[in-house]
Amino acid sequence: MRILFVLPLLLFTFNIYSQDFQGEATYVSNTTVDIDLSEREIPEERKEQIIQRMKEANERTYILTFDRFTSNYNEEEREEQSRRGRGRMRFGMMDGASKNYYKDVKEGKYLVQNELLGRSFLIEDKLPKLDWKLEAETKQIGNYTAQKATAKKVIARPNLRGAFRRGEDNPESEEDVFLEKEVEIVAWYTMDIPVNQGPGEYWGLPGLILEISDDITVIRCNKIVLNPVEKKEINAPAGGKKLTQAEYDKIYKEKVSEMRARFRSGNGGRRGRP
Repeated sequence: MRILFVLPLLLFTFNIYSQDFQGEATYVSNTTVDIDLSEREIPEERKEQIIQRMKEANERTYILTFDRFTSNYNEEEREEQSRRGRGRMRFGMMDGASKNYYKDVKEGKYLVQNELLGRSFLIEDKLPKLDWKLEAETKQIGNYTAQKATAKKVIARPNLRGAFRRGEDNPESEEDVFLEKEVEIVAWYTMDIPVNQGPGEYWGLPGLILEISDDITVIRCNKIVLNPVEKKEINAPAGGKKLTQAEYDKIYKEKVSEMRARFRSGNGGRRGRP
């Protein structure tokens, strides 16, 4: 992938702490999905199509608009995505149906709109904090020198390997439906842009996060514009049922469990056919 960074001529004299400072970073997110279709009576060609579509659904582009303390993180909608709609289930570091992830690092809070099976939710909570360990390793990302940081994080994800297996006589617990494990988060941030921001929920480093990864997802920045001519408003989202992250997670897990139960009974996606 070609890395492109747009640098204004006056970047080196521009005061990043000025009141009207703003930046825009473009990120590409890629998630590897491990799915087991071996026990489904599906032609091999169809299995390949399912895997390919899930792969495409988990390759996303996001725009982070940020100033000194606040940011909006939004998915850049693709043309084919508009035609097919946004109702597909996606898995990765963040819920694929999230819209306008707003962070205020000064106040230590975030708001995000999530759509789940036709319902709109507004999540408001405290920003999650990671215990970052700053490493000595550096690398070049575009025109920027990036420094490495690592942290541990517990992540719970739907168990996709067994999501399409049949067998009503084999009941599952929540632990079977969701896999929870501790993973290492690796971040690369640049002190050249000393803002406490990054993609999605990630923040807390002394410079803009240009790249971040966990065990299955990599998010990389491939374009930066500092102090753009046309500035955008950075606003907190509004609308939807307001709840905390824990309350939303409970609803999400319940809905995923229901969908998985339908697949295991053999009726998932069959619209009532025997």
